[in-house]
Amino acid sequence: MKLIKKVIFVVCLFMITPFVINAQEEVDIYLFWGDGCPHCAHEKEFLNELEKEDENLNVHLYEVWNDEDNAELMEQVKTSFGIEATSSVPFTVIGNQVFSGYSDSIGSQIESALDKCYENGCEDVVAQIMNDNDIKIENSSSLDDEVDIPLLGNVNVKEASLPLIALVIGLVDGFNPCAMWILLFLISMLLGMKNKKRMWALGITFLVASSIVYLLFMVAWLGITLKISQVLIVRIIIAVIALIGGIVNLRSYFKANDSGCEVVDDRKRKKIIDKIKKIIHEKSFILAILGVIALAFTVNLIELACSAGLPLLFTQILALNDLSNVQYIVYILIYIFFFLLDDLIVFIVAMVTLQVTGITTKYNKVSHLIGGVLMILIGLLLIFKPEWIMFNF
Repeated sequence: MKLIKKVIFVVCLFMITPFVINAQEEVDIYLFWGDGCPHCAHEKEFLNELEKEDENLNVHLYEVWNDEDNAELMEQVKTSFGIEATSSVPFTVIGNQVFSGYSDSIGSQIESALDKCYENGCEDVVAQIMNDNDIKIENSSSLDDEVDIPLLGNVNVKEASLPLIALVIGLVDGFNPCAMWILLFLISMLLGMKNKKRMWALGITFLVASSIVYLLFMVAWLGITLKISQVLIVRIIIAVIALIGGIVNLRSYFKANDSGCEVVDDRKRKKIIDKIKKIIHEKSFILAILGVIALAFTVNLIELACSAGLPLLFTQILALNDLSNVQYIVYILIYIFFFLLDDLIVFIVAMVTLQVTGITTKYNKVSHLIGGVLMILIGLLLIFKPEWIMFNF
């Protein structure tokens, strides 16, 4: 009888041992985050709640934007997983699974990964890397970028959001009275020329040079923004500039008499008009081209003073999203294309019909209204909800 009891005891012990071990097993989560990153803040709150509910869970936090050692560790971990070593955060590791970015979907995946570790166990990859062990790691997780939008169906957020923002802000920026009146005056002078090829060449040169000015400005500012966007105060300063610019635009909209661009007074207008007349009557084609290029640079520098808030805001949005250099340039080019779209339409219509389409006070007022509302909206988002304009999760 005693022998039977011992056998039963041993069998029961073997049966419950795995459950006892699993119940006591601890799981480590490693979160690499950046100070000022809104997605990181949300994930930290999420992991904090998990850690409160689960005494066997250990959350390890490594801030990487201000700590070089932590940044180097994250690069080693990403390299081991076969991921491009960038400063993109948040980056989470559980066992041999990794998660880039954070959203509700990622949170559910993290909980599933924890359940699997408790059920089947998992190796602590980061701990092994920290102990200088060479191991082969398989990247087993990625973010679901598609969302279900009513009527539109599944839409890829990364592929749709930034191009759409580039289109909208670029288009609004293009409806700027600071340069439109100059373009219209230039067109009116070109229409009096007998040489149609020269007429097209000078007009196209003006538009191309204008786009180059914007490209150089936005690329230069993006380079600066990428270096300083990690600092929270910089984002706040840009947001405040946007809010001020938005208020100025709305003030212009509600003014009884809106004369268009307020940064160009009558004296400056006369000087610009004299330059345009001199360029048009220049006998040398090369000198005329150079004159148009100089005019375009001057005009667009004035326009930037009038509406720098919009390209500045757009480059800030790009900086908040972890993209490749090629992607940055592509989105800037999309912005510039739609920025020039209204100028292109006005120019082509005038060249084909040999008539100038005038700019009205209503045009000025609407451009101020749309630009003001957009700048205030994005400024508020940068302060209170920056994650809403971060699409590269």
